[in-house]
Amino acid sequence: MAEEPTAAPQVKMQVLAQFVRDMSFENMVAQKGITGGDVQPDIQVAVSLDARKRAAANQFDVITKFRVTSKNKATEEMLFLLELDYGGIFLVDGVPEDQLHPFLLIECPRLLFPFVRRIISDVTRDGGFPPLNIDTVDFLALYRQELARRAESQRATAQPN
Repeated sequence: MAEEPTAAPQVKMQVLAQFVRDMSFENMVAQKGITGGDVQPDIQVAVSLDARKRAAANQFDVITKFRVTSKNKATEEMLFLLELDYGGIFLVDGVPEDQLHPFLLIECPRLLFPFVRRIISDVTRDGGFPPLNIDTVDFLALYRQELARRAESQRATAQPN
């Protein structure tokens, strides 16, 4: 009797909760009374990620951290600063151990991103600026960049001076 090929484990992912862990919005234009002139905003978005195992079986916290700065191109004066830590609690089952880390830092943030984008848009609009709809983040590229950065850091510390 021929053996049946074993089926790949079924991956199960469920978002148990989403939340704003921390948020700050500073409107420098209003605080400092910056006025007039030709304002050409230069907007920079920095993203970092964190994932941690929770005490419950197969549950993980995934935090996306966004830092959005807007400066006037002409004067380099800060227009606004928005910092947002947005998290999700995920139930993840059926992902092989060696694939869990990239799964948590790529797939989970992809599910959170539309909510982050809406919050950033709403906060910038409510803060007195045009709503900022940030571009989609390539979490796979971000993950690969972080792996490359860590590998380079390890090589640098391993080499004698």
